[in-house]
Amino acid sequence: AGAMRAAALLPLLGWALLQPAGCRHCRPAGPPAVLRFTDRHAEIRVPALHRVPSALDPLYGLVRRCLDLIQQNPLPTELLRAALNDPGSVRTSQVLQYELGYAVCAAVALLFTVAVPLAGLCFCYCRSRRRCGGRLRAQRRSLRCRRHCLLACLSLTSLVMLVGVTCALVTSQRVKAQMEPGLAAVPSTLRTLRHHLANVPQGVQMVVDKFEVPRKQIISDLGGLSRGVGLSIHAQLQDTTYAALADLQDRAAELQSSLQHLRILDGTTRALAAARAELEPALRERQRGVVALLDDPRCTSCASVLGRARSLELGADYTKVPSVENVLKALAGLPRSDFAEMIRQGNGTFNSIPELAVEKMAQVIQAILSRAEPCRAILSHAKPCQAILSRSAPLSRWIAGTVLCSILLLILACNVTGMALGAYGLSKREDPSDYECRGEAGAKFLLVGVGLAFLFSWLLILLVFATFLVGGNIQTLVCRNWINQEIYKFIDTPGNLPPSMNLTRQLNLRRDSNLSATYRECKSGAGLWEVLQLDRSYDLDEHLKTPKYTADFQKRLGDFTAHLGQVRLLRSEGRQDLETFARSGLDQVDYGRFQEEMKNPVVQTSLPGLARNLEGLQKMQVGGGGSTVAGRLGAEARALWQMQNSTVQSQEALVAKLGESVQFLSRLAPHLKERVRRTLATTASVEAQLPLQAQQILRQELGCFARKELRYFTQYLSWVGQTLREDVASCQPLATALDNGRVILCDRIADPW
Repeated sequence: AGAMRAAALLPLLGWALLQPAGCRHCRPAGPPAVLRFTDRHAEIRVPALHRVPSALDPLYGLVRRCLDLIQQNPLPTELLRAALNDPGSVRTSQVLQYELGYAVCAAVALLFTVAVPLAGLCFCYCRSRRRCGGRLRAQRRSLRCRRHCLLACLSLTSLVMLVGVTCALVTSQRVKAQMEPGLAAVPSTLRTLRHHLANVPQGVQMVVDKFEVPRKQIISDLGGLSRGVGLSIHAQLQDTTYAALADLQDRAAELQSSLQHLRILDGTTRALAAARAELEPALRERQRGVVALLDDPRCTSCASVLGRARSLELGADYTKVPSVENVLKALAGLPRSDFAEMIRQGNGTFNSIPELAVEKMAQVIQAILSRAEPCRAILSHAKPCQAILSRSAPLSRWIAGTVLCSILLLILACNVTGMALGAYGLSKREDPSDYECRGEAGAKFLLVGVGLAFLFSWLLILLVFATFLVGGNIQTLVCRNWINQEIYKFIDTPGNLPPSMNLTRQLNLRRDSNLSATYRECKSGAGLWEVLQLDRSYDLDEHLKTPKYTADFQKRLGDFTAHLGQVRLLRSEGRQDLETFARSGLDQVDYGRFQEEMKNPVVQTSLPGLARNLEGLQKMQVGGGGSTVAGRLGAEARALWQMQNSTVQSQEALVAKLGESVQFLSRLAPHLKERVRRTLATTASVEAQLPLQAQQILRQELGCFARKELRYFTQYLSWVGQTLREDVASCQPLATALDNGRVILCDRIADPW
């Protein structure tokens, strides 16, 4: 078995040690853990405001269609440019030309404001002359039709007033309910936006600090890597290493066994030679006695055994075999080294490689992680991101509208009461006094309603016109052009704004950008570093590319070398022992001579056979002389048995012992030098290649480990990019604030207004 292991060891060792690490595959691993990152900056966000559906939407649509008819002119860019850059150059005719629709409405409102009080004065004058009603008329057919017509017209007017006042009161309340949240959202939006911009550096620092999440995960995985690396190194190197140690153990055992068998061989041949010399005279004397006895005429039937007795002589002569004394002299003092201890130390050295490799792996991973933080450079770009604020002012008209609507309700109540009393009076004509009293009261209520209408309706129309003028211009001049982004185009056109209102400079935007482009970029999720004017350009995508850090990671792994210590399977004194063993001349001894001599028996004639023959002849002797011969035959038989049991058997035992040693040495000797040469070459090769191959496997494990851990790194970089773009350093809150401004001004203030 040892020879077969030695013969197969070198090809296996060469294949295993020369096999490149890249040809081996990583052990199947489960999916990497999903890293959890907590974003404390996510609480600082500008909430997007949206138009809330309302029951007044049809009314708002009606107002917009009316405004589209009244104001059909586009954005007055020339007029606005002149007003912003040189207000003194603006002519009234230009303003009136643009505001022509509102001028017509103003003329109607002014005509109403002047005509209604004049009509009231005329009515009062007529009343003072008792020419405008107040007298009871005689009952006629034409008067009845006239009354019914007036009653119907007054009822219709009152119904229209009732619907209008109800709508006005409901709308006024809705306006108040919708404008208050809109106005409250202005400081909230600005405050959140200011907070977002002010916390950009802290948010970036938070993102950088979160590198501890993948770092801790990698270190945690590294802590559990020791056993995996140890198993991998043992699995890939144990065949060659254990085979080399087993082969070395076989050579050490062969050395010990060879020494033992050589000593047995030398001692046994000496003992056999001495025993032969001692047995030779005794055997010769026994031969003469037995031959003489069998040749005696008185011995009956003894002639048949006489030939066998005459051949009674010694067989094997071990003085003729070669001496192994020179071999024993060459091996004197061996083994000088403790092979068992050397093998134990070799195993210990091999088993210590994984722990040492893991220690080196921990050092290199820590070194790589200490240089792998990709987000430090972002901090230098976080300062210029705090320069955008806005202002707004509260609006209210609810109190004035409610007061005037209440007056309208009072007029309506007077009309309804007057009509009711008048109708009731007409139904009681049988009692002239009662008829006249109720009719007079109804007429007075109607007159009070007319008076209130003359006194306050012009104030109401002024309020309506003022609201319409302000709200309509906001809707047509600002909101409509804000929605179609004509305002952005006007702001972006050079020369439209005075130098003091250069928003690109005030907002610190890129010189090659404008408000429209910035709004679109922010809307699509661009980062602040992409729209603001920084000292130098900054490409986050380029900075966060995983291969950029993967290449450095893999380069450092490729440059990694670990000195795993000197692996010694065979010390110099052990090597010298094996070399001396191979040169000892053990293979030059002629073991065939031993085997040929051992084929010869100790005595040529079998002593037990001859003794049994003599015993048989003893029984055949008869007569007086026969009894004497029979006694002598018995005595000779007993002497032969004694010689067999005392001397020959002990020599045969020595021959058997000698045969075992000769057999062992004869099998070992032809292959001894080749086995020792292979063992020495194998141990030297393992000692030289084992650290290199262990390091190669270590690099392979590092590569597999890195491929797994880089997925954590990729998760972190992906989270960094997403967090910076969508949260920490996102420009989208600016676009959201602008959209919120439009929703607040147009949907929550201008529409209800």
